[in-house]
Amino acid sequence: MDDGTWVDPAGTTDITFGKLLGRYKESVTQTKRSRRSEEYRIGKIMRHKIAEYSMRNLTTSILAEYRDQRLKEASNSCVCRELATISAVITHAQREWGLSINNPAKLVKKPRLPPGRNRLLKPAELDRLLHELNAERHELRSKWLVPLANLALETAMRQGELLSLLWRHVDLERRVAYLPITKNGKDRYVPLSSAAIAILKSLDRVDERVIPISQNVVLCAWPRACKRADIEDFHFHDLRHMATTRLAQKLPNVIELSAVTGHSNVQMLKRYYHTTPEELALKIG
Repeated sequence: MDDGTWVDPAGTTDITFGKLLGRYKESVTQTKRSRRSEEYRIGKIMRHKIAEYSMRNLTTSILAEYRDQRLKEASNSCVCRELATISAVITHAQREWGLSINNPAKLVKKPRLPPGRNRLLKPAELDRLLHELNAERHELRSKWLVPLANLALETAMRQGELLSLLWRHVDLERRVAYLPITKNGKDRYVPLSSAAIAILKSLDRVDERVIPISQNVVLCAWPRACKRADIEDFHFHDLRHMATTRLAQKLPNVIELSAVTGHSNVQMLKRYYHTTPEELALKIG
């Protein structure tokens, strides 16, 4: 009354959370590079009973109950992503769709995230893994798996970046590879070491892609090779951790290192750099 304004609550707070999720999924999620994972996440939330609540009745306690229930079924990091998505949907509705609603997700305590992975292979383990990935040992194995793994170790590029890398974006004379789209939405140039250049020169150009295989090939072959090599709990993405740790020894400057690896901030870079007290003792003399 003092401001001379009035908002009809029936048009905002009575809308169900499920309708907001559906609208967000159709209009916002489709514009994101990570739309597949977010579509799956939103679809899972829409099948939960919290989607039936109106925004008037969707409270912090209800979302806290949802969090506790999901923690019995999923990991802490998975639940954190779901809560972040819920908060993002409501915030977007507030800012972009002009809905006068509260965001109870901002007050929900997030589960504690687990520490970053620190699984690095010893030289003997790496040799066994590359030996098992070698196509010459079995006619059904892809010949692209070994160069893919070696390029990941030399460049610290992500699996998706390597599988989408095109020959026209590789300049062997300048020793750089151009990535027009990366995980954080920015393009970047990746410097290529002499070993990376040698790997690229040894590859057959059978396609516009440098590594002409699908992600599904890697998903199927990787755990099998690890099992044959008697290596437990090692993911393809752990190669990026190993590569970052190696590069840090050559590039002590954090800004230069992040420019190579493509990390958007130093805090995230720290999760990928792993060293030992013995190595640090040698450095300080």
